[in-house]
Amino acid sequence: MLNKVLLVILTAAGVCLSIVPIATAEEKAVVTTKSLSLDTALELAKAGLANCRKGGFQIAISVIDRGGNLQVTLRDRLAGPHTSDTSYRKAWTALSFRTNTTGLAGVTEKGRAWAIRNVTKALPLGGGVLIRDGDGVMLGAVGVSGAPGGKTDEACANAGIAAIEEKISF
Repeated sequence: MLNKVLLVILTAAGVCLSIVPIATAEEKAVVTTKSLSLDTALELAKAGLANCRKGGFQIAISVIDRGGNLQVTLRDRLAGPHTSDTSYRKAWTALSFRTNTTGLAGVTEKGRAWAIRNVTKALPLGGGVLIRDGDGVMLGAVGVSGAPGGKTDEACANAGIAAIEEKISF
């Protein structure tokens, strides 16, 4: 009889424990994130623009924060009218899909990720690059438009990031 009572108690306890969620870590009420200062975002944009100018290219460059909010856009005076929006969308795409857009260009054309091209604002063309601090934490993204080809756009974006690398390496 005692064994049956003990079995019922243990079974009931097991059922209760299985329906009560066990928290492995308590969720914080406030989350802190890192972000580039406006001055640092502007420095990045100026350096990327200067790099493209050295190559003779008139471009637009946009820097966005990790939430996709525009921090800075610079457009050279002879860059095409579409380049401001295109640079923002490249940065937004890199941030949204957590990868540089040069890699997305090929896989979205006819590859397994083709549906990305149907996402509003997504522009999977080379020139969108993630900005990460020294620990690999994503701070935002930069996008460049107007150079002859996505690889050149990406090189200008990377030159901008290189200009602030020491400041964000913590």
